[in-house]
Amino acid sequence: MYSCINILRTATLLLFSLAASLPAQVGAAPLQNFLYTSSQDLAGLEMLIRRQDIGGVQVVYNWSSLEKEKDRYDFAQIEKDLTYLNGLNKKLFIQIQDRFFEPTHRFVPQYLQTDPIYQGGIVAQYDNPGENKPVTSGWVAQQWNSAVQQRYQQLLLALAARFDGRVMGVNLPETAIDPKTKDDKTGFSCDNYFNAEIENMTMVRKAFQHSLVVQYVNFWPCEWDNDHRYMSRLFALAEQNKIGLGGPDIVPYKKAQMKNAYPFFHRYKGKLPLVAMAVQEPTLTYTNPKTKKPFTRQEFTDYAENYLGVDIIF
Repeated sequence: MYSCINILRTATLLLFSLAASLPAQVGAAPLQNFLYTSSQDLAGLEMLIRRQDIGGVQVVYNWSSLEKEKDRYDFAQIEKDLTYLNGLNKKLFIQIQDRFFEPTHRFVPQYLQTDPIYQGGIVAQYDNPGENKPVTSGWVAQQWNSAVQQRYQQLLLALAARFDGRVMGVNLPETAIDPKTKDDKTGFSCDNYFNAEIENMTMVRKAFQHSLVVQYVNFWPCEWDNDHRYMSRLFALAEQNKIGLGGPDIVPYKKAQMKNAYPFFHRYKGKLPLVAMAVQEPTLTYTNPKTKKPFTRQEFTDYAENYLGVDIIF
């Protein structure tokens, strides 16, 4: 599991080398190629952004950068990025990040972490290295805590009031989290988390009437092979409510993904308003089991289009 916000700088050159050599697509609905990067790097990438085969840029904004204090929103950076890309006749897709994959990254507003009503605001995510004790690998906002969720939804509503119809789209981050669930005092359960994520994606769809909305989905805690029907229910609701879906990684026929989101993307090809998925730096390290070589750009794009039904590659 990876987050754009933590690998943007290391991934940039690799992703650009991939995007730079992608062939132009043909057909009624051509695959669109977007770059993704951090906001502060935009100006330095102008030559790449100007390419005709690049439709725009996905930029990740963490929660604390947009809400400096409770109810004091600062969208100046999004405005700056939007103005810059509009000047290049390129589109902006924004990702609003509430989960982080480094132990030092707690990028939610400080009041969430200090006011007792929010019970710390975030919880640790864990890795389990072999037989060692779990170690903190990052943090995730307590969306299942109604007080925290209400604040996140207020942020999304404020963004919609300012940017609906002005940005091409907004996407919510991946569903995969790895909290330590035993003895949890924040009310976490897999069902509560699933229900909270569904509420967030349906709310943001109603708030953004003109811009596209995408929920990233890859795995659900507690679920494997749709045994809780989380995955099937999410895809059905997305189709019903005209919500786009996507994910942080395109890895052709990856076994874990094939037991989770990938078969549903295939099943719902042509039924969703948008499918937008990413090729991140770790994605480029995977080896094609058939060729024993790293996946080529064409293998990524062929799988994205033909099996997953992807419309935009970030």
